[in-house]
Amino acid sequence: MALLTDDQVDAALSGLDGWERADGVLRRSIKFGSFLAGIDAVRRVAERAEAVDHHPDIDIRWRTVTFALVTHSEGGITKRDVGLAGDINRLLTT
Repeated sequence: MALLTDDQVDAALSGLDGWERADGVLRRSIKFGSFLAGIDAVRRVAERAEAVDHHPDIDIRWRTVTFALVTHSEGGITKRDVGLAGDINRLLTT
């Protein structure tokens, strides 16, 4: 799978609320109302990630969860990362 150009990543980010490009990855941090709400969100994202065989790096800090997406095998951001970012946004708004 081909890496996205900077322009392609910028265009994709315009449609991905809350996401940014930082240190070569797509990243979104979300503060939840409680620790358990954050853990529940991680579980839902993990189920989707497993279904599409594309797994984010996830950092949990009390009520703040950070998702980082990059296609390690390609060495950068690809359409798979953009797609999973959109999936995560949909999962966290339902």
